Amino acid sequence: MAEGATPPLLAVVGRKHAGKTTLVARLSAELTRRGHRVMTLKHGSHTFNLDPAATDTYRHYHEGNAERVAMASPDKFALVMRWERELAPEEIAARYLADADLVLCEGFKGSAIPKVEIHRPEAHEAPLWEPALPNAASWQAMVTNAAVSGFVGERFDLGTPDWLDALTDWVERHHLNRDGR
Repeated sequence: MAEGATPPLLAVVGRKHAGKTTLVARLSAELTRRGHRVMTLKHGSHTFNLDPAATDTYRHYHEGNAERVAMASPDKFALVMRWERELAPEEIAARYLADADLVLCEGFKGSAIPKVEIHRPEAHEAPLWEPALPNAASWQAMVTNAAVSGFVGERFDLGTPDWLDALTDWVERHHLNRDGR
C-alpha cells in the first residue's frame, strides 16, 4: 500500500478490563452505520500470532523466516511483517489506513493522539488520566459513570441510555475528516 496522508486518529484508552475493546467495537459500528469509513488499530504490548502453529502461514513466517507473509482469501487479506522498530500509530495509519475517515486506536496511552478514556469505577478505583501526566492534555473525553475530579474535557455518562449516540455525535463533530465524509 502506498503511504498517504495521515487520517484522523482517536485513541480509546483505559485500564485493563475497563471496556476498551467493547467501546471501540460499538463506536466503530455506530460510525459505520452513519456512513463513515472507520478503521481500527490495536496496540499490543507483547508479540502476537494471527494464525495458530502448524498452519502454512505460520510456517512461512516462523520456519521460513519470511520478512512478510500475506494471507489472501475471497473475503479477507492479512499481512504480518517483521520490523526493526515499532512504528508510531500515525506512521501505521499513513502507510496502511490512509483512506479511512477515522482510525480508532485501542491503546497508545503514552502517545499524543487525542484520547477518549473509558473508566468504570466498579472495575478500577481511578482512571488512567491524571493532571500530572506529560500528555494529559491529549485526553479529550471520558466515558464513565463516575465523577473525575479536575477533568475538563467532555464527559459521557455510562448511566444514561443515549451515551453512545452522544459520543458518536461528538466524534463526528471533532474528529472526522473535514472533506464532507
